[in-house]
Amino acid sequence: MANRIVVDPITRIEGHLRAEVEVSGGTINEAYVSSTMVRGLENIVKGRNPKDIWAFVQRTCGVCTSTHSIASIRAVEDAVGITIPPNAEMVRNIMIGSLYLHDHVVHFYHLHALDWVDVVSGLSADPKKTSELAQSISDWPNSSPGYFADIQKRLKKFVESGQLGIFANGYWGHPAMKLPPEANLMATAHYLEALEWQKEIVKIHAIFGGKNPHPNFLVGGMACAINIDDASGLNAERLALVEKLLIRGKEFVDKVYVPDLLTIASFYKDWGSIGGFHNFMAVGDFPMQGFHNTDMNTFKIPSGVILNRDLSKVHDLDFRNLKTVEEFVNNSWYDYDGDGNAGKQPWSGETNINYTGPKPPYDQLDVSQKYSFIKTPRWKGQPMEVGPLARILVGYASGRPEFKEIVDSTLSKLEVPAEALFSTLGRTAARGLEAALAANWNLEFYNNLIDNIKNGDERMANMEKWDPSTWDKECKGLGVIEAPRGALSHWIKIKDGKTDNYQQVVPSTWNASPRDPKGVRSPYESTLLNTPMADPELPLEIIRTIHSFDPCIACAVHLYDENGEIIKEVNDISVCSV
Repeated sequence: MANRIVVDPITRIEGHLRAEVEVSGGTINEAYVSSTMVRGLENIVKGRNPKDIWAFVQRTCGVCTSTHSIASIRAVEDAVGITIPPNAEMVRNIMIGSLYLHDHVVHFYHLHALDWVDVVSGLSADPKKTSELAQSISDWPNSSPGYFADIQKRLKKFVESGQLGIFANGYWGHPAMKLPPEANLMATAHYLEALEWQKEIVKIHAIFGGKNPHPNFLVGGMACAINIDDASGLNAERLALVEKLLIRGKEFVDKVYVPDLLTIASFYKDWGSIGGFHNFMAVGDFPMQGFHNTDMNTFKIPSGVILNRDLSKVHDLDFRNLKTVEEFVNNSWYDYDGDGNAGKQPWSGETNINYTGPKPPYDQLDVSQKYSFIKTPRWKGQPMEVGPLARILVGYASGRPEFKEIVDSTLSKLEVPAEALFSTLGRTAARGLEAALAANWNLEFYNNLIDNIKNGDERMANMEKWDPSTWDKECKGLGVIEAPRGALSHWIKIKDGKTDNYQQVVPSTWNASPRDPKGVRSPYESTLLNTPMADPELPLEIIRTIHSFDPCIACAVHLYDENGEIIKEVNDISVCSV
């Protein structure tokens, strides 16, 4: 019998996304992904002072606002030739690194954990056995039988009241859920702890940037002045609080997040062969000797491309080559001047929302027409996956000792081969491993900052080229950053001191874009293929792979077989974005 299943919406992400997936014999054999949300900030910033653009484009996202700000500022600094002081570089690194901790922890527990953790199953757990499990994997203090018994009582009250709140409408009892009750109870407890923890780590952004979200930044450095003895400046007390928060962040990652990740992963090793892609790209980040220093050995995260899962070779990125990165709109609700199937390099890119053909709302995607508000970027004609997995793989394939050690140790603990990295499981694990690396790097950045101050260097900004009258009449710049979700690039052209053209190529553009003119799929559409489904009426497996990317778009996923008849609609509204 023909069937079509609708999951609308998939929550626990930010934005708007729709996918239609064909199912045959219990396995996905076709997928189309569409974003129904248009973004026009590129047009809004034209004609504005380039030094102000960061404040506009950081509103591209309410989650990783800092990364858009820094990418924009780096683009302007690149265009006009500004080198920022070492202190400002370290502060930016700390802000990006602390965002990694916050974003990755929130993603794992609040946006992705409920795809693997059966919260209601925790009601049948033995608190004593749960305590033994927790203490066997970590020395985190909240692990007594009484503690887990209290969590269980709180959960029971939710269930008995019929109001599960943040745990409502989950896939409880789904045949693809494999954790024992004790692991479910432990993970639920840590879900709640992470809610409390995450509101502390963001204080770092408020200390350096004045507020969170949308902290303040500055072309030429940072807007926070160092004054150790002044109550209104970046003084000793505030710097000490930053260190304290970074240490606490490292403790939570090392003693809660990573142990939970490995424990949960050990029950889902079969996902080490599901949901994988073949090409990976990282633009590199966390510079130690200046962002515009081209020696990637001075960056904590190296740049590079891996093709066809070949870890024996890392290809150079070379974004400045005008044919390296191109964006296509053949399947997007945009128009380009000239050939609609030709790609455009971002410095010459266009955001023309003039397409007059079919657009949402719609009953079913007409994939013979344009079907998304996301453009289709390509690196030398190839689709790329970006994000934590791409960064971990590039670091690992580059032979970086930190990456090799943590990846090899994890593979050994889980007793899985390196091939398991190319999967939904690998993508989820990579995020946790990266959080552990970033937690260590953050303290290194902090110590470098303190050493500079102790040595008498309190510079936080370089205002030498602040005046636009000193700039070239025409110039262009590229600002790249490794946002938590992946490679982010901002491209600016400046003319007569004003923004002449501006383009953003964001992580979800690389991952969630529609097919290119050759019909080649991007990561979302590709990784959904060949996914087995335990119960087609409860398509949890689709959510697992989509969520593993941590998409910055709200999704609606539709599945249908080759005959396309709808028999059931499922709403997934378990929790909104945090």
